[in-house]
Amino acid sequence: MTMYYLFSIAALLAIALFVRAAIRGHRGAMAQRHRLLDEAHNLLGEPGVTLAPDQFPIVTGRIADGRRVRLDLIADTLVTRRLPQLWLKVTLIESAPRARPAIGALARPTGSEYYSLVHGLPEWMAPPKTDISLLMRGDGCATPEEAHIAGRYMHALFADPRVKEAVIMPRMARIIYQASQGGRAAHMFLRQAQFSLDTVPAETIKQAIALAESLSTVLSDAERSPASKAA
Repeated sequence: MTMYYLFSIAALLAIALFVRAAIRGHRGAMAQRHRLLDEAHNLLGEPGVTLAPDQFPIVTGRIADGRRVRLDLIADTLVTRRLPQLWLKVTLIESAPRARPAIGALARPTGSEYYSLVHGLPEWMAPPKTDISLLMRGDGCATPEEAHIAGRYMHALFADPRVKEAVIMPRMARIIYQASQGGRAAHMFLRQAQFSLDTVPAETIKQAIALAESLSTVLSDAERSPASKAA
């Protein structure tokens, strides 16, 4: 009976140590996750940070011309035949609505992109010919000239394989850009998404913001024909 109690105590102690280690590991992982966008703070004016429900940071601030920008992170783990992806979502908010249609393009679409705005746009548009599969949709308000301009721009933009999605709307421009790719071993054997970076590099953030700024100039008021403006 004494041995039984000793084994029981040892088992309980082992369980307690395991739970303690798991809690400590989880806290460490969450603390590391909170730091992922720390490099963005020095790149924006009036930076602020909050946490999303999944504990990824959300950073807001202003770019040089005063427009507001929001940075989010998305852990994409739904496509099992592909390594997990950590996407950086840059949303550049216009100071005032621009007279332009909504047009977006999504690279390598699978239908599982829950974060995509392109899937929600109602009208299919002919995408430019690229080396990757590209889904292009709009709100149905683009003129043939605007569709041509947007298609030409998307062709150049998606030459960068790190670009996942690009969307322009009257009130904002959005870029989804690869920040990191998950480790192969953790994904294959443990089905876990582990990203080997302490913070998203400043250069990656700067590049994604620059692409969003460039995207926001497509179909600017000056490029619209008089007929499309009157409409």
